[in-house]
Amino acid sequence: MKYSQLFGKSLRKVPKGTEAVSHKLLVKGGFIDQLAAGIYSFLPLGWRVHSKIEKIIREEMDAIGGQEVFLPALQPKELWEKSDRWAHMDPPLWQTQDRHGKEYALGPTHEEVMTDLAARFIKSYKDLPLYLYQIQNKFRNEMRSTGGLLRTREFMMKDLYSFDRTEKEMDKYYEKVFQTYLKIFQRCGFKAMPVEAESGAIGGEICHEFMMACPTGEDKILVCEKCGWASSVNLDKMKKTCPQCQGKLKEVRGIENGHIFKLGTLYSEKMGALYTDKNGRKKPIWMGCYGIGLGRLMATIVEASHDQKGIIWPESVAPFQIHLVSVDPSSQELTDKVYSELQKTGVEVLYDDREEVTAGVKFADADLIGIPVRLVVSEKTKDKIEWKKRKEEKTQLLTLEQVIKKFQ
Repeated sequence: MKYSQLFGKSLRKVPKGTEAVSHKLLVKGGFIDQLAAGIYSFLPLGWRVHSKIEKIIREEMDAIGGQEVFLPALQPKELWEKSDRWAHMDPPLWQTQDRHGKEYALGPTHEEVMTDLAARFIKSYKDLPLYLYQIQNKFRNEMRSTGGLLRTREFMMKDLYSFDRTEKEMDKYYEKVFQTYLKIFQRCGFKAMPVEAESGAIGGEICHEFMMACPTGEDKILVCEKCGWASSVNLDKMKKTCPQCQGKLKEVRGIENGHIFKLGTLYSEKMGALYTDKNGRKKPIWMGCYGIGLGRLMATIVEASHDQKGIIWPESVAPFQIHLVSVDPSSQELTDKVYSELQKTGVEVLYDDREEVTAGVKFADADLIGIPVRLVVSEKTKDKIEWKKRKEEKTQLLTLEQVIKKFQ
């Protein structure tokens, strides 16, 4: 991609009200654009990152037996009445009517729709276990949307639902997802901290949040300095010693990136999701649900990996592998060749070919956008190419063949 043709360029200033680091850098770098409070458009750079996060999540869901579906965001009132959540969700549902007066909700989550599917398709113990997931728009009627992508009113979420025959089977799969979540966040460039949490409007007796410790996070957590146990439940009432090892607890702030729940038979009993066991008896299906907000995850990666100059994307989710910079007209021919040859080998390149801006501006934009490797071709480098990693200061002079070899 040539930068001169890229839709959504970097900004010199950010709009008022952008406080979180990720919000400032994603807007300034040309990754996202705000349409309204808590509602964002993903521009080409931002959508490339979002798509790579999606790819990581999809790979890990498939690896633990997940089957991908795509369900409606518009959900009938009667489903939410069956679960007794139509009037009791927090934040309240986005509710609307069609031209016939029939009432619907814009789904903030999909327990009702998934349980309804299970009730209609799962009949026998032979149909279980079953694991279904989707990556789809969710709508949350937030009172106050802050922090850019950290708290929005419309966002993409991966939600996985497990259906098992017994509590023991549910527990076993819950642990498998638990470990998979740690792997997903590691692949995205940071270490997540599992935290015992409250289930809130989703329900279920046991659940965990996955936090990234961050001074600007909106969630308070108590963490044991000795064993690492962590909780966000009843912080004010909790004695300041660890319930697991009696170690000292400290309060930290964090950003929630995932939430997993043991739903048990809460929804299956209310909505008639039953199966027939080997002895011909009807039993409720044991369920779990497991969510990750993709936009918030993208913002968290920025919160975890940046400096004063801009974003430092991990290689796994960077919008491009290389940021190629053309510095002067005398080296244009070689720069064009480098761009062409890298593309032929399948390397993802953002080529800053702008003629009307200085080298200093191009370098500043490269640091802001945060692609892992910057290549510079100039009169100074002659027939070689300057190689510099975004998170390092040192540079190398390489031939085109050496550059290509690094990506093979």
